[in-house]
Amino acid sequence: MLTLIGLGLNDEKDISIKGVGRVKSADYVYLEKYTSALQCSLEDLEKFYEKKVIPVEREFVEDGSVILDQATDHNVALLIVGDVFAATTHMALYLQAVEQGIEVQVVYNASILTAVGITGLSLYKFGKTISVPFHETETVQLIKENYPLHTLCLLDLDPKEKKFMEASDAITRLIQQGLDSETKIVVCAQLGSEKPMIFYTEAKNVLPLQKFPQCLVIPGELHFMEEEALKFWRGKY
Repeated sequence: MLTLIGLGLNDEKDISIKGVGRVKSADYVYLEKYTSALQCSLEDLEKFYEKKVIPVEREFVEDGSVILDQATDHNVALLIVGDVFAATTHMALYLQAVEQGIEVQVVYNASILTAVGITGLSLYKFGKTISVPFHETETVQLIKENYPLHTLCLLDLDPKEKKFMEASDAITRLIQQGLDSETKIVVCAQLGSEKPMIFYTEAKNVLPLQKFPQCLVIPGELHFMEEEALKFWRGKY
């Protein structure tokens, strides 16, 4: 059996009770370490779950052969930062397992796609989520196409190399592509933690935070309740 388990956004204790049970009953426990990063160490996970946790890269999960071979006659758990299906890689593995007749269970958890609701912006009013990668690509046009909906911008990261994009760097890229420097921006860092950082300001005012992972939201048309919520985060740098 294969169990895909969402870990949530912060640390080893964000996993659900059901998830802990599935980890403890697994013969093999893998942790994908490319989608995002928790605010805890591998040792913290192993101590809390009382299990050996094997970190794996994208290629290992996308290939899937080792996981699926083991899951034919053992219990295998794949731990995923955030929620299980926030990344398409995990759906591909799910479908492969089903096609091979392997039983698959899913344990859900919090995702950046829902945690961003703390900004006060309605989740129902978000358009297509976009990424701001380390390599050059046209992103501003996608933001314009989303309007009047809000745009969540996920910032690139490489946890293996401990490389995370700062919101200030992402903004510089967007301004170079034509984003107005006066555009109102919501900057978020470490959502899901006990002390998340959230700022609502003009793009030109975004500063480095040195707290990761980060994301940006470019608000679209605002309901008066959204306007009231954003005032709370105004000018908190």
